[in-house]
Amino acid sequence: MAKRVKVVRVAQRKSRSDRRIDLIEAARRAIIRHGIDGVQLSHVAEEAGLTSGAVLYHYPDLSELLVEAQHAGMERFYEQRLRQLAALTDPVEKLVVTIRSGLPTGPLDPDVRLLNELGGAAGRNRVYGVLLTSLYDRQVSMYQAILDTGAALRVFRLSADSLTIARNLVALEDAYGYRITARHPVIGPAEAAELILSYARAVTGNDLAH
Repeated sequence: MAKRVKVVRVAQRKSRSDRRIDLIEAARRAIIRHGIDGVQLSHVAEEAGLTSGAVLYHYPDLSELLVEAQHAGMERFYEQRLRQLAALTDPVEKLVVTIRSGLPTGPLDPDVRLLNELGGAAGRNRVYGVLLTSLYDRQVSMYQAILDTGAALRVFRLSADSLTIARNLVALEDAYGYRITARHPVIGPAEAAELILSYARAVTGNDLAH
């Protein structure tokens, strides 16, 4: 009879960078659960399964951790979209993909709920206001680049300057995103995307059939 070999697994300690990533995710959950104004150090520690002292070891300033958590939530709406667009060449496809990817997946979408919290606190916290303004401006530039390329290729016939259209597209994303997270009974992700696309069709002179 073959002898049983007992395998002992040695748990590896997480690196400092991995632990900070875990804490950022824990802070995101804590903000969603308790609100940006109500979240405390103990809430983050509870979400991370650590002591408050362990959290402070990596982030002596809780506000720094909360800002990093908010910034991580924003990555999806700019950095990730840019990476997605880098694989595309058709301005029509780029515009449609960008519009669809800027909306919540549903009422419980954590990234959008996080942005809603940030928006509510932006008037009271200058740092949060700067974060939101930066995200808005970068999203506008992303849309504007698509519109300008489409116009140069004569794929789009813009009814206004590209900056105005881009600003309106981002504003529509924000407005309909809020309606989705507020559980509007007839506006879900698909309906919101179609509403934004209807505006985009009108201002680009393209049926955006993609």
